[in-house]
Amino acid sequence: MHPIPMRLAGIGGVLLAACLLAAPASAQTAAEGLSPTLANIKRTHVVRLGYRESSPPFSFLDHSNRPIGYSLELCEAIVEEIGVEVDDANLRIEYVKVTSDDRIPAVTENKIDLECGSTTANAERAKLVAFSPLIFVAGTKLMVPKASTISAPTDLKGKTVVVTKGTTNEQAMHTVDKKFSLGLNIVTSPDHEQSYQMLADGKADAFATDDILLYGLIARHKTQDKFKVTGEYLSYDPYGIMFRKGEPQLKAVVERTFRKLGSGRDLVPLYNKWFVGRLPTGEKLGVSISPQLEEAFKVLDDTQGSSN
Repeated sequence: MHPIPMRLAGIGGVLLAACLLAAPASAQTAAEGLSPTLANIKRTHVVRLGYRESSPPFSFLDHSNRPIGYSLELCEAIVEEIGVEVDDANLRIEYVKVTSDDRIPAVTENKIDLECGSTTANAERAKLVAFSPLIFVAGTKLMVPKASTISAPTDLKGKTVVVTKGTTNEQAMHTVDKKFSLGLNIVTSPDHEQSYQMLADGKADAFATDDILLYGLIARHKTQDKFKVTGEYLSYDPYGIMFRKGEPQLKAVVERTFRKLGSGRDLVPLYNKWFVGRLPTGEKLGVSISPQLEEAFKVLDDTQGSSN
């Protein structure tokens, strides 16, 4: 047997080292048959949930600054199902704060695994991320001071309207401005709480965002005597939980979670807990489930029944 020349042995060693370094991630994923997100969760035993600080009752902070809400509870149910999929009953949840502006990059750039907030599922966003089945139906409306005469888009002529940066409401107000030639001064803030504060401080004539978020902010600040939600819907906004696109296995886990919740008749009681009953922080929204959302939940139940 002839000895291997040192030069070739060195090259072989480099190639072997490169193969060994490249192998673990791909080999582990292939061996476990898991998509990239699920493989990473199995490896780290952690699921990263993106939350919002001021989107009650979907995602907000309680008096102890702990993230809570309707969307987070749905995400926690998905985490349980992920645990079944990756055969790990002791997954840990890591909560990661996101804003309207950075929530989509947080998903696409692998900073979070699920975004649990108040995010509209539309065709433009679906090019970048995937969405769960419908969790809520909202629409853009206006919050104004109680004494304000604003009740329709045309009443906004020449007014200042604050919107939260990176939301569909920002787009909706630009569309309304153009449609009615209003000459609006549209200003943005980083999150809903700051937008609310701009209105409260008299720096804007109206705050435009999804109606349910406006009701939530008024209830949270106990300012029913100071502000009102007014006008017609200026957009249609179906909400969903965001996760990474192009991972059919993860999508199947998310959809399976919703079918299970639907078949167990858990979705309407969960809705009522956050929208009808008193919140852990003391507020009460009293917003009954819409016929559209109730029908969407019923379809999930029927889907589960037909798949048995």
